[in-house]
Amino acid sequence: MNQLLALPLEVRLASLFVIGTLFGSFINWGIYALAWCPRPISPWQRPNPEAPRRSWFDFVPVLGWLGLAREAKLHGRGFWLRPLLLELASGLGLAALYHWEISGQLAPPLVPPFAVPFLVIPPTTAMLHQQFACHALIIALMLVATFIDFDEKTIPDAITIPGTLLGLVLAAVWPDALLPVVRLFPRPPQYGPLLFTSTDEWPPWLDGWCGAALGVMIFCLWCAALIPALATLRRGWLKGAQLYFASIARDSAWWKMLLLAAVGSAAILFVWNQGGPRWQSLLTALVGLAGGGGLIWAVRIVGEIALRKEAMGFGDVTLMAMIGAFLGWQACLVIFFLSPFAALLIAVTQWALTGRRDIAFGPYLCLAALFVIVKWAAIWTELAPLFALGWLVPGVFAVCLVLMLGLLMLWRIAEQALFGSR
Repeated sequence: MNQLLALPLEVRLASLFVIGTLFGSFINWGIYALAWCPRPISPWQRPNPEAPRRSWFDFVPVLGWLGLAREAKLHGRGFWLRPLLLELASGLGLAALYHWEISGQLAPPLVPPFAVPFLVIPPTTAMLHQQFACHALIIALMLVATFIDFDEKTIPDAITIPGTLLGLVLAAVWPDALLPVVRLFPRPPQYGPLLFTSTDEWPPWLDGWCGAALGVMIFCLWCAALIPALATLRRGWLKGAQLYFASIARDSAWWKMLLLAAVGSAAILFVWNQGGPRWQSLLTALVGLAGGGGLIWAVRIVGEIALRKEAMGFGDVTLMAMIGAFLGWQACLVIFFLSPFAALLIAVTQWALTGRRDIAFGPYLCLAALFVIVKWAAIWTELAPLFALGWLVPGVFAVCLVLMLGLLMLWRIAEQALFGSR
């Protein structure tokens, strides 16, 4: 770390630009290879049999797409512009993110009146670099999910499941990598990672069996939710349960999820047995997983009841669970309330130009998550008193869900009156 910091900032930023363009190459690979309908566009994929033979220059980030433009007859005119710009943006974005985070811009100011400025212990260099690495990874994963959702209106499990597991592993390995907050306990105040109990002190009972049971339960429920299954209550609870378990048995995915649940639970118990910051960070990531995924799942259920059609895909649920594993439930709550503003603007523009009323919501969750990462200092400073309300926060959200149910029902009635039933 000291050798890295000994390099001039300009050299570090230039190196990160080059690394970022390489990151962008693999982001492009993920967009085209992990989609529901893969397309042989990235040079890292097996080329179309009709494509001209590729050269080493085609694998060079950014510039290689100038040569790959020769495949326009196979992939469409100007197909190479988006991946070229994405790799360029990845390089510039990675360098900008590093400069922003290492300069301490993510560290929120003190939360008055509890802390005294000259007594606060500042964040360490290692903490800042761990946060930067984790944020760069989650942004890369969100970019893959965003462009696949734009292209296909779906978010593959091949992104969100490994991404969630990566978030949990990093939380246990790098406990300081979570979003930074000012911890008031123990004195003196110091910068530390966001915990799911922030702004309050970590209660000792979470280090006991209750905390271990909570972590294992969340992970096992997440694994169970990922098993493909069909369910309906139209013929009663008994028939619905029979259909549910029969659909699980027909798909071979159940034993993979069972194995994942067993291995993951053992790993969680291992970290719990170690205790300390690693366990606190891992349990925070697990609660973030549950909070983020559960948030969108609740909205999905309410939307389906009100609109009588699928309002949000299950890919949005797994995407938000992945984001929650990296950023925590507090950040997910902010992301949820910010994302509709971007989505509304795009939806109105899309409807005016094309007449389409469907939107891919995943990209706007990702855009809001990026905003939260970059502007975390200001966000936490303003909202820390809100999160200090503790259990009142879920209660307020429950009231918002009821209000949303009523508003969506009114929207469905208005939509039928204006456009008729479709």
